Amino acid sequence: LMIKNSVISWREQNYSFYENKYLACMLKSAYTIDLVEAGCDEVGRGCLAGPVVAAAVILPKHYQHELLNDSKQLSKEERQQLQYDIKKDALAWAISEVDNHEIDKINILKASFKAMHLALDQLTVKPDMILVDGNRFQPYKELPFECIIKGDATYLSIAAASVLAKVHRDELMATLAQAYPGYGWETNVGYPTDEHRDGIRALGVTPYHRRSFQLLPSQLELF
Repeated sequence: LMIKNSVISWREQNYSFYENKYLACMLKSAYTIDLVEAGCDEVGRGCLAGPVVAAAVILPKHYQHELLNDSKQLSKEERQQLQYDIKKDALAWAISEVDNHEIDKINILKASFKAMHLALDQLTVKPDMILVDGNRFQPYKELPFECIIKGDATYLSIAAASVLAKVHRDELMATLAQAYPGYGWETNVGYPTDEHRDGIRALGVTPYHRRSFQLLPSQLELF
């Protein structure tokens, strides 16, 4: 009997430990109690080619999803599945792009803000406040906002925005890779990998490269 009780006690303690660990990993459903919050995030700021893509998502209050997390922590398959759940469950969602030409014209930081603003413009539900991943944001229509470092790993609405933005951009770069083979965009999605830079050396720049970025260690190799 003592052994049996000891086993039960051990199980209860360990189940409690793992349950608490699981709950601690769950992202927060909201920043405020009663305001309609739009989570915003962007992807592609550090890429050498392609647009910067942003998404805005409004989720129901008290929303939970056991898988939803920062898109960088998820597999491609998980992101693919999550995008359908997010689009189905969200009160409103939107995705926007700012292309490489605009990035070269106004700089990547301003382009990132513009992409988020364009996504917010498309929302069919008006938010009361905005939650933004990171530490900087350009005010939008006098709405209050909160910048949250690692927000995509803290709040579900920001995580949802990060997933939609990344899935959209990854698919776009995979399509562009078919038109411009040799740069590895189907896997590096435009980031400055060795494969990407080797492609630039061998094939030159494409209409989708950001010429204001340092495409190669020495730009003299290009222009």
